Amino acid sequence: MSAEPAEAGTSTGAVARRLGVSPTTVRSWERRYGIGPAEREAGHHRRWTPRDVAVLEAMCRLTARGVPPAEAARLAPALAGTADGPPPTAPGPAGAVRPEVRGLARAARRLDSPEVARILHGSVERLGAVTAWTDVMAPALRAAGRRWARSGERYVEVEHLLSWHVSSALRRVAEPPVAAPGPPVLLAAMPGEQHTLPLEAVAAALAERGLPFRVFGAAVPAEALAEAVRRTGPAAVLLWSQTRATADPVPVRATATTAWGGRGSRVRPTLLAAGPGWHRTTRPADALAPRDLPGALALLTGALGAGGTGR
Repeated sequence: MSAEPAEAGTSTGAVARRLGVSPTTVRSWERRYGIGPAEREAGHHRRWTPRDVAVLEAMCRLTARGVPPAEAARLAPALAGTADGPPPTAPGPAGAVRPEVRGLARAARRLDSPEVARILHGSVERLGAVTAWTDVMAPALRAAGRRWARSGERYVEVEHLLSWHVSSALRRVAEPPVAAPGPPVLLAAMPGEQHTLPLEAVAAALAERGLPFRVFGAAVPAEALAEAVRRTGPAAVLLWSQTRATADPVPVRATATTAWGGRGSRVRPTLLAAGPGWHRTTRPADALAPRDLPGALALLTGALGAGGTGR
C-alpha cells in the first residue's frame, strides 16, 4: 500500500489503485459504513481529499490485522487523526524538536529534579498526556538512552532520574475514573518485562478521557493476568513488550482464550500486543498491533465502545 496521499479531488479508481484494493471495495465501505468522500463533482462523481484517503488507509491497516470491517470503520477516523478522532498535534518543520525537550535534557544532565518536574508537569497540563508523551517525554528518554549507550554507565543516573519524573508526571493524571460505566481495559507488561512507562502513558490518556482501566505494571505472570481477565471482564487487554526476549506468544494466546459470561453469551476481550518487542512472527494473529500511543488509544476507545467481542 502506497504511503503517498492522493491529491485533493482524486477519483475513486485512483484512490483504489493507490490503496491496493478494488473500486468496488471502496464503494462498499462508503455505502455500508459511511466512509465516503467529503466532495462530489457535478454528476455525483466522488472526489477524495487527502483527509478522506487517510481514513481509508487506516481502514486498510485495520482490516489487514483482522479487525472486522464494521469495527475498523468505527476506529479509522480516529487513527487517521480526523475531526472525529483525537485532536491532531500542530504540525512543525520536519525533524523539529520542541524546546521543552532541550530544556528537559539539560535539566536532567544537571540532575535538577525541581526543573525536570516543572517541565514535565507543565507539558502534561498544557499539551495533554498523548502529545506530552509523544513530543516531549519519549524524545527526551530516547536521547538519554543514546547518551548512556555511547558513554557506558556514566549517564545511567540521568536516565533513571528522568524516568522516575516521567512516571511521576504521568501518574498525577492517571487516576481511574470512579463512576465510568462499562467494562475496563487492562494494561500490563509481559512476564519478565520491567519497562512500564508506555503503559503509564496509555493510562494517563485514558484517564483524561474518563475511560475505565486497570494497570498491573511490570512483569505480570500469565496466570495472574488470566485471573484478572476472569474477575474484571475487560473490553480489551494491552500487553506491552519492550524487547523480543519478553515477547512470548504463549501467555498472549492464553489471555485471548480467557472468556467470561453465562452459557451462550461468552465474551472475550480485544487483544493488543504493543511495543517494539513484538514481531510478526511472535505476535498472535488475532492480536492487534498499535504502532504508537494515538493508535493504541483509538483501538482501546473502539473496544470500550464495542464492549468486548462475543464468542
